[in-house]
This record gives sequence, C-alpha cells and structure tokens, in this order.
Amino acid sequence: MKKITLGSTGIKVCQNAFGALPIQRRNKEDAVKILRKAYEGGMKFFDTARAYSDSEEKIGLAFENYPRDSYYIATKTMAKTPEDFWKHLENSLKLLKTDHVDIYQFHCADRVYIPGDGTGMYECMLEAKKQGKIRHIGITAHKLQIAFDAVSSGLYETIQFPFSYLSSDKEIELVHKSKEMNMGFIAMKGLAGGLINQSEPSMAFMSRFDNVLPIWGIQKENELDEWLAFMYETPEMNDEMRAFIEKEKTELAGDFCRGCGYCMPCPAGIMINQCARMSLMLRRAPSKNWLTEEMQAEMKKIENCLHCNQCSKKCPYELDTPKLLEKNYEDYKKVLAGEVQI
Repeated sequence: MKKITLGSTGIKVCQNAFGALPIQRRNKEDAVKILRKAYEGGMKFFDTARAYSDSEEKIGLAFENYPRDSYYIATKTMAKTPEDFWKHLENSLKLLKTDHVDIYQFHCADRVYIPGDGTGMYECMLEAKKQGKIRHIGITAHKLQIAFDAVSSGLYETIQFPFSYLSSDKEIELVHKSKEMNMGFIAMKGLAGGLINQSEPSMAFMSRFDNVLPIWGIQKENELDEWLAFMYETPEMNDEMRAFIEKEKTELAGDFCRGCGYCMPCPAGIMINQCARMSLMLRRAPSKNWLTEEMQAEMKKIENCLHCNQCSKKCPYELDTPKLLEKNYEDYKKVLAGEVQI
C-alpha cells in the first residue's frame, strides 16, 4: 500500500483520502457507516469544512470512540475576521468531538494571509497552533495565482487545489513547486466535479506524483469500494490510458463549470452548479437523469437570469457564468427537440 507524506507536516497516510463534502447528502446512519468502512479499509485522512453543512458532525459521530492518533482530520474556515475565525474553530472542534484538528485551512482563499497584513488572520492560525487546537496551517485555493502565492510564501504547510488528469502544465508545475517547498499537496476535484467518469486513469494519473494526496469525494459505498481497492492494486499508466486522457482533454478543453457551487445562491433561483455544465453532463452521464420534468423546469429558470453577474464575481475559476448558462440552455433545448443526438 503506497504512502504519501504531506510535506513538512510529517503526516504520512495511504495514498487515497476521504473527501467528506458529499456525505452531507447522506443521513447520519449511512454517513457514519461509510466513514467507518473507509477507516477500516485503510483511509486515515478525512477532509471536511465548516461550510459543508453537517459533514463535520457526521465525522465526529463516526470516530468519537476511535483512538484520536489513529486518523487525521483536515477542516476549513471561510472566516474573514479573527472573531469569526475563533467561532468557526470552536464550532468545528465541538462538532468533530476532538480537542484538535490536524490541518486547519483557509477555505477557498481569495488572498494569501501573511503576518502583519493588518487582518490578524495568520496570527490567529499561529495562536491556535500555540494553543494546540490545530497542528498544521493550510490553505485551499481555486485560483492558480493565489495557489502559487501561497506556496511561494513559505507560510503554509499544505496547499489544497483542484488537480486531475485534465490539469494544465501550469497546474502540474504547481505540484512540483509544492514539492520543492516541502509543502503538502492535497488534490481536490480529482474527478473534475463529476465530469470525469473513469476512475482507473484518474488513479493512475494521481499515482505519478509521490507528493500528492487525493481526497476523493465519496457519497456511496460502491464508490468507496473502488478507491479502497486501488490502494492495494493501483492502476498503472499505460498507452491506452494515455490516449484516453488526451481524448478527454481535447473534449473538455476550454472553460467549463466544475460544479463547486461557490456561485450559489442565485437571486433568480437558478441551479447554476448543474445548469452551467448541462451540455457536458448530458454526454458524460445517463441522459435520462438530466431530462426529467424537474430538470427541465430548472433549466427553464435560465430565462429569468437577471444578468447581475453575482455568479461571475463569486466564481473561483473566473468564468463568464451567464454566458455559460445561456450556451448550455440553447444546447439543452436542441436535445429536447431531438435536433441533437446524445
């Protein structure tokens, strides 16, 4: 079983970790069952966030009677003030039923906090570490320049960033830079928000980087079973996989919505994180799931777009979201009318 060390933290775990965002969509009993099965199967690193509704609570319920030194928890705060920082941290500790988190991360950072910048935010991290409430300081980002700035600062022990076989050369450079700086690299969105539907090439790609710990978003037991199996028999990159990945990169070239949902809520009630990538989902997942009357009603809401551009301003990938919505809606109507075959 391959192990990954997260840079200077010294945290060493099996090569697959648990992304706990999706378990907020499961009831507590099912979520606890999945989390414990992951632990028993070899996963010992669990990533969550204060923003993931009841995800922290479910992790706390799952592991409250497990030896605390037998697993690692990474969680996040979207606080912008020291007051909120401490509120978020205390709430997380209470819900996780622990006296410390192993990695505390600034969530979806739009700036890199540094000592003396006037915000007091980095100083909060240092004080929390001094108090023993956190062990290591991390940051998560979606914007490439923010990620590079964080790595270059030398102030953070881990960086969490989207990384998959669709990643650009510049994003791969970020991985190498993190290794040079002895900074742990946590890979989120290894399946590009659900657009990648092949796990074997995804795992084979990740395994090429000995400093990358992927956190796979897991909601169902069959998904968990697959990632657990790969920890013992890891797919190896071959010519067939390379050709497949190149085809995928061509098909998914350009701007596309990853479905992260940071643009939500929409003042017009549009389900942006699904509607803005509908064209791709129709072609990459069973189409009947996206052609129901309910989904048609959701897509029709695009007609009521206010063009307020709130979604574009909040998009971590800096997409022209209203334009994407319009484009996807036109394509969707053609599919419904039978003008486009899928």
